[in-house]
Amino acid sequence: MTTRSKISAGLLLYRRPEGRELEVLLVHPGGPFFARRDEGYWSIPKGEPNPDEALLACAIREFEEEIGVAPTSGRYVELGTVQQRGGKLVHAWAFEGDWTGQTPTSNVFEIEWPPRSGKMQSFPEIDRAEFFSLGIAARKINEAQGEFLRRLAALVAEG
Repeated sequence: MTTRSKISAGLLLYRRPEGRELEVLLVHPGGPFFARRDEGYWSIPKGEPNPDEALLACAIREFEEEIGVAPTSGRYVELGTVQQRGGKLVHAWAFEGDWTGQTPTSNVFEIEWPPRSGKMQSFPEIDRAEFFSLGIAARKINEAQGEFLRRLAALVAEG
């Protein structure tokens, strides 16, 4: 049986700018380990559920915590679940909307940095959030989460 700590839930915000192709909002992890890492490291805004928290409620909460604004949709389309390389199951929902592009105001975490220095430093969970076309997003996103992009493209094509 999968424990709750091996589960995340998130939202995939998409928009259809006039005259351009579909775009999705992805987030980049903060902290020193990811500072110079790009392709394959971006993600949908997501996080782990609290005990007894519904997965969609978790996804909505995590979006607000990582992006800094509450999602404005009343309609979330389930994209299903993927399993990442480390075994974590990620559940996702898509919604159409927009985001003004301000700097994310995510939670922070503390780690000893530099290693073995005895100094604790705080870093944002998310250091960037950007809209990408599906083609670029497919290169940027975590490999397993790329399936969410394919599912979203199929749903949007169906109308």
